[in-house]
Amino acid sequence: MARQDQLTKKRKRVANNVSHSNRKTKRIQHINLQTKRFYIEEENRWVTLRVTTRSIRTISKIGLMSFARKHGITCL
Repeated sequence: MARQDQLTKKRKRVANNVSHSNRKTKRIQHINLQTKRFYIEEENRWVTLRVTTRSIRTISKIGLMSFARKHGITCL
């Protein structure tokens, strides 16, 4: 399974390590993925998703279905 958010499709980023002498080498910035169970009240069921911690915070604020609609996902 790829290391990406299942709802927002965010993935790792490539950045530079910059030394004191200003040399630059490539490095990877991984996203903070967590496996989390969410309850969908409309369908009366649980769903398990791999999402970022930023997504978890937003889902707890606005709800799973409205977050999914915002990102163009119709069914979970």
